[in-house]
Amino acid sequence: MDVVYFGVLTISDTCYKDPSKNLSGPKLVRLIIESFSNAEVACSIAPDEHAVIQEGLCRWIGSDFRVIFTTGGTGFGPRDVTPEATKTLVDRDCPHLAMVIAQASLNKTKFAALSRGICGIARNTLIINLPGSEKAVTECFATVRDLLPHAIHLITNELTLVKRTHDEIQGSRPDSPVMGHVCPHKTGNGTDSDRNSTFPMLPVDDVLSLIFENVKRCVNLKKLLWEMTSPVNIPPFRASIKDGYAMKSTGFSGTKRVLGCIAAGDEPNSSPMAEDECFKINTGAPLPVAADCVVQVEDTKLLQKDRHGNEVLVDIIAEPVPGLDVRPVGHDLSTKSFIFPSPDPSPVVVKSLLASVGSRIDVRKPKIAIVSTGSELMAPNDAPVLGKIYDSNTTMLEELLQYFGFECMKTTVLSDNFDETKDMLSDLFEVMDFVICSGGVSMGDKDFVKPVLEKLNFELHCGRVNMKPGKPLTFASRNDKYFFGLPGNPVSAFVTFHMFALPAIRWAAGWDRNKCSLPKINVKLMNELSLDARPEFVRASVISKKGVLCARVTGDQISSRLQSIVGADVLIHLPGATANRPTARVGKTYPASVLRYDFISKYE
Repeated sequence: MDVVYFGVLTISDTCYKDPSKNLSGPKLVRLIIESFSNAEVACSIAPDEHAVIQEGLCRWIGSDFRVIFTTGGTGFGPRDVTPEATKTLVDRDCPHLAMVIAQASLNKTKFAALSRGICGIARNTLIINLPGSEKAVTECFATVRDLLPHAIHLITNELTLVKRTHDEIQGSRPDSPVMGHVCPHKTGNGTDSDRNSTFPMLPVDDVLSLIFENVKRCVNLKKLLWEMTSPVNIPPFRASIKDGYAMKSTGFSGTKRVLGCIAAGDEPNSSPMAEDECFKINTGAPLPVAADCVVQVEDTKLLQKDRHGNEVLVDIIAEPVPGLDVRPVGHDLSTKSFIFPSPDPSPVVVKSLLASVGSRIDVRKPKIAIVSTGSELMAPNDAPVLGKIYDSNTTMLEELLQYFGFECMKTTVLSDNFDETKDMLSDLFEVMDFVICSGGVSMGDKDFVKPVLEKLNFELHCGRVNMKPGKPLTFASRNDKYFFGLPGNPVSAFVTFHMFALPAIRWAAGWDRNKCSLPKINVKLMNELSLDARPEFVRASVISKKGVLCARVTGDQISSRLQSIVGADVLIHLPGATANRPTARVGKTYPASVLRYDFISKYE
């Protein structure tokens, strides 16, 4: 299959100055690569300058690039000139393509009416203007994704492929898949005659967007912590950096009489001191008022002790210099300066820095309960019973919360009973912010969770996700109460907790959005794997081979096999299968979400 070249041009003054703020461009790159196995993507950033935008576009127009996406600069702001810069380069307008994007966006939000993006063909390159937000480019790309292959065939005049698509649309090739798109699972009406789920299969990124849109903060860390100034200086006095001798720098080197010893915790000594005198001093101790430097022990020789073993005379070998090995008042942190130079909600960081300035603030964290459902479940310390299984999900989820710095306030196990489930969830939400439930969210006769949520007036934002494992994931909310229904299979619960519940809890706890999800790295695959129709999140161990991060899958990946989390350092993000991409090959690089702090299992 021939390579298809895409260009992604981010247009933003802010991103041009600070590329780390460019979220929509990298998002588009990922979407293109995940959607088209033969795609090669180039990306660039331009400021909101008409001439510079055109220069960026012209580098790609007419060459091997078939599609250029721009992101940003399509609004009503005075510097939003992307459509104007694009229009003068376009040979043929594509108004209906722009209309499809606009209609789909308007179905999401009325504010899409404020986007002025255009679409058109410049020579043999299709240019599509998209808005500048990560959410918007995700939604807009999904709208045009399945149209792009046929559009490219038309632009490049590949008549055989054009005819094939026309035949498929007109029904003369009924057995042919349209555009290579795989629809993994149907959406039905849930009746006896159509037993498919009524919930649409949402992409992972769309579900995350729904979560961030609906979960409210339970604490404003910006006001509570990040804008907090120090009430004290650190150090509050001039402090010695070394163990040595405090003296006047004007006294030069040579023999000096030792007046005494100053230890950490002593008050600053205000005794007069001559140039040929000094005090022995410990690291962290306050300098005598008359001293202005410290000469470390290594740069001295002991000449004499008294009969009690106290030092009397010392030879200073190094030349004393003003300020030598002295921390001035407020050197580390001064009063009225911000305690936190940047947001970092780690409990280790927050608690230790607050302690260093004598403050203690109780930061409110979300109140969380864990529920496991299933009449078949037994507690880990119960005797075995025929037909029953031990509940591992409660323990696993409780430990995961603790690992990531959150506390589970209550755990409970429910049998498969509608009324019991309704009463327990109603009681829990009187106190809790979040309920994380495993089981009861699939299509079984005893899966009561979704009907219970509807009875309790929760809005179900998501009932299925296009992923493996974890398809039945459910997310619902009512005011400031949030429910995550994880699948009952333990590995599915493990994966969906990391991908959805954890980011939601962090967001509610005041974390920055870009810190809420697990960090990502790129790994080289060490196993060849058959791809599923759904994108899959595979557990794997990371091995560093001469600095290159490689990943080996942790055995059988069936969602019931909890042993696959043993040694799992990452979740590898594998794309869904296509006719041209049935497998994930050894040596190919894939993104992976990091599961643990010490995520390298082996070095080779």
